[in-house]
Amino acid sequence: MARAKKFRVATEGATTDGRNIERSWLEQIAANYNPATYGARVNMEHIKAYTTDSPFKRYGDVLEVSTEEVDGKLALFAVIDPTDELVAMNKARQKVYCSIEVNPNFADSGEAYLVGLAVTDDPASLGCEMLQFCANAKASPLARYKQQPANLFTEAMEFTLELEEENKPSLNLFARVKELLAGKGKTDAAQFADIGQAVETVAASQRDLLDKFATLGHQQGELQSVKTQLATLSANHAALVQKLSQQPSTQPRTTATGGNAEVVTDC
Repeated sequence: MARAKKFRVATEGATTDGRNIERSWLEQIAANYNPATYGARVNMEHIKAYTTDSPFKRYGDVLEVSTEEVDGKLALFAVIDPTDELVAMNKARQKVYCSIEVNPNFADSGEAYLVGLAVTDDPASLGCEMLQFCANAKASPLARYKQQPANLFTEAMEFTLELEEENKPSLNLFARVKELLAGKGKTDAAQFADIGQAVETVAASQRDLLDKFATLGHQQGELQSVKTQLATLSANHAALVQKLSQQPSTQPRTTATGGNAEVVTDC
């Protein structure tokens, strides 16, 4: 699967709609984000259409997020699985700014979660001044695009979409299950989701193993049938060789019939 290299999507302290992005929010997002719990999708301009033929359809999925210190501030980075259309747009220098949608109290957990990532061409449309205006306006033009009224959009920042082929060696079954069950720094909901995924991983592995055994058993049955036929042919061949070896190499001369062996002269 081709996926994009991680890129920065938010930084602590940046102003959004009158609120600052708190460091703890980014830490919680990095710790809590799990596509199995709720997968954030990539959209355009934070507008989410319901039809697949709309220009505001989805353009990929957020696979994972992490945090890093950048110039003394905590920054949030994302890895996405983009659609071919998003890759083409970005290569054409279209939709080169991104903004995330954050729910500060996801599922009443009291912690922040990433619920969406938008791409845009115009940083001013999701810039600091625009977001502050929307926060103070009586009727915010961005309010209808939020999943929850309390959600916030971060200020748009430029990003470059660089693809890389995922060539990490696949974890073996036990390592994968151990990784899922570790659940360090995750909420109970995320840990339960990981446990469910671990069970599904084990079940899928066992199903594949049973399928292989079933195929092997079928092949062994076919091999046994071929061996039986070969043994029969070999026995028949040996019997034929034995029979032919017991017969004389030349046929005996046939005895003449008729007459009394007297020589008669015709005068």
